[in-house]
Amino acid sequence: MINPVWLRSFCTLVDVGHFTRTAERLNMTQSGVSQHIHKLEQQLGRPLLVREGKSFTLTSAGERLYHEGRALLLSLKNIEQRIGADPSHEGIVKIASPGSVGLKLYPYLLGLQQRHPGLVIDYRFAPNRDIEQLIAEHKVDVGLMTSASTLAEVNLRPLAEEALLLVTPLSVIEPSWENLLALGFIDHPDGAYHAGQLLSVNYPEFQHCEQFKKSGFSNQIHLILEPVCRGIGFTVLPSHAVGAFKHQEKINLHHLPRPVHETLYIGLHRNKFTPNRVSTVISATEKCLKDSDVQ
Repeated sequence: MINPVWLRSFCTLVDVGHFTRTAERLNMTQSGVSQHIHKLEQQLGRPLLVREGKSFTLTSAGERLYHEGRALLLSLKNIEQRIGADPSHEGIVKIASPGSVGLKLYPYLLGLQQRHPGLVIDYRFAPNRDIEQLIAEHKVDVGLMTSASTLAEVNLRPLAEEALLLVTPLSVIEPSWENLLALGFIDHPDGAYHAGQLLSVNYPEFQHCEQFKKSGFSNQIHLILEPVCRGIGFTVLPSHAVGAFKHQEKINLHHLPRPVHETLYIGLHRNKFTPNRVSTVISATEKCLKDSDVQ
């Protein structure tokens, strides 16, 4: 059986790419690292590295050992977490979500961190495709998504519903089709998708977003409503993004006869142990987002 200490030295060396820095990271001597690699090569009966002065490249056996060894070390780490100290309000929790949800959730989780300073919230905003990849690669502990995942490693469950809202300048009292055509559309990265979802079931005339003149675009979730409040155009956004806009008195929210909601999913890695600190953040997320649509 492969010695996990030797394996850790080998995988760390591949990650770092340098014997001296590997020794520093592992609190070992450089000769100690070399001995571990040599012992692994002896045990496996084949070279793992091709040494080129102070650098090296992996042999095919080394590449296979590295990829399988990383998975084994991660599994051992998860075992340590299961049987070791597992505080509920200490440690880093990495979370990713779309921008709209993040505008509401991130400040809420910062409040949780203020109450429990040992808990560190590492938050990033990302589109659905990136979020599922981050979960699959163990780069985040929790991911929030508004679409189903295509990856087997990602386990999703429904968490909440988020309304899509038609937002116009304050001067627009009746959002007729003619009024929308005259205003023009303020686009954003999910603009065509959101508009298609909401407008297609409420306006018989709607076919696609190209029917509207393009009056502006922003890829910053907190700035999309700036041109709307200035009378430049209209847009369609999820309710959390609308609720976070600071100039509510300058916009009109229109609840159309046929409301449309996006399902918000919470995602975890299917085979990863969930520490107590992550469970704490999941519970706080559920409390923050459930039944919190802008009405």
